[in-house]
Amino acid sequence: MRSERKDVLVTLVDGCDVVWRSFGEGPATVLLHGGHGNWQHWARNIGPWSRTRRLLVPDMPGFGDSGAAPRADLAGFVDIMARSLAQLSPGRIDLVGFSFGALVAAHLATHAGLGAVEVGRLALLGAAGHGGPRRMTRALADWRRCADPQALADTMRHNLAAFMFADPAAIGSEAVAIHTRACRATRFHSKSISRAGGLQQALVRFRGPILMIWGEADVTMSPETIAGIAREASAGLPQVRISLVPGAGHWVQYEAHQQVNGLLQHWLAQSRDTPAQAG
Repeated sequence: MRSERKDVLVTLVDGCDVVWRSFGEGPATVLLHGGHGNWQHWARNIGPWSRTRRLLVPDMPGFGDSGAAPRADLAGFVDIMARSLAQLSPGRIDLVGFSFGALVAAHLATHAGLGAVEVGRLALLGAAGHGGPRRMTRALADWRRCADPQALADTMRHNLAAFMFADPAAIGSEAVAIHTRACRATRFHSKSISRAGGLQQALVRFRGPILMIWGEADVTMSPETIAGIAREASAGLPQVRISLVPGAGHWVQYEAHQQVNGLLQHWLAQSRDTPAQAG
């Protein structure tokens, strides 16, 4: 452990500072953000969840306030995260990941570098790494070319509407600010990793209950992909539940925070396994 304060923990792994924020008290839950993100991908979830749980929320290597990732591959990235989490010694945890962070979580859940850390439940929101097609209808704009703050804000709003939200009217100033800060601080290239697949192979190694959530209008997946994952889950992963959130896009836990907060709180509180289902 390099340093510790009441709500901020910083680990040092292979020369990389990994910054964690801690909220609340109770059973430990780790929340992993998505690509071009930071801990604020959970801005609308931390408050409700921290009333009954201890939340450990990192800026992963190469994102936000953390240092640069020592390696650019998924295996190396997961290894850094595992050894960083092991330094915190939270004991038994539930692990929740969003987008690229969901792919990382799926691999992290069974990583030997966790040491004494045990993962009880795994929840994946808008998971990357499924290998299926995307269904984007609008191209992302290059925010780095913006000449002034208004142009930057407009471009970020465009990109949120194209990729992260189902309803453009739901994109407020907070979402734009979070996305802008996160993009500016991103130094790790996760896109090629997210598109390379490998999610299903990681899931079969985890023997605990798994919840997978997508917004119904998530452009990073297709209904056919969800159906395929549901079939695989029913055949080989009997403890998987799949839920679709109506009217929500990729950043499902922000756009549909009330539904997702309730869904996650209920699921994490369950003491028995849930059979695979889609709904």
